[in-house]
Amino acid sequence: MVAVSGGIGSGKSSVTASFKSLGALVADADVIAREILELGRPALAQVAARFGDDLIREDGTLDRAGLARRVFAGEGADERIAALNAITHPAIERRAWEILNAAPAGSLAVYDIPLLVEGDYADRFDAVVIVDAPVEERVARLEGRGVPPEDARARIRAQASSDQRRAIAHVWIDNCGSADDLAQVCTQVWERWLTSDL
Repeated sequence: MVAVSGGIGSGKSSVTASFKSLGALVADADVIAREILELGRPALAQVAARFGDDLIREDGTLDRAGLARRVFAGEGADERIAALNAITHPAIERRAWEILNAAPAGSLAVYDIPLLVEGDYADRFDAVVIVDAPVEERVARLEGRGVPPEDARARIRAQASSDQRRAIAHVWIDNCGSADDLAQVCTQVWERWLTSDL
């Protein structure tokens, strides 16, 4: 069981995708988080009740950007983040471990989990891979996904620091190069540290 974590915009999803292409079974917390907030899911109703019915569009889907602005920006963000996490995290965890526990014996199961430090989950895993990148590069990546820079910085501030992540890392990946560079590093990590004893 391997955890892949890192701050928003660090490139952890790219690392996880590389590991998946090499044969890992993957549970992606971000993907699961989207699934549990789909139309008709209990968590969606709970989010609307806590943060406002106006976050639900006419078609019944969640305005995710609106929710992010409402939760992460301004005074009281810590309390709002905790409230959102209390709604979503139990459902995400249940689904993730269903996926991970289905991994065949002798295979590698990878949990792409953004809030590993914040949830104090590191001791559940045989190895922790942390992906990091400079803050301004992360902001630029998020801006490329349509996240305004001020929202990106607010989300980054709300997460654990690089120092906190470094304290739990078995493997540290600095994602400062090209996509090809990152893919090569992932292959080296896979071969040298994650699967050498399988």
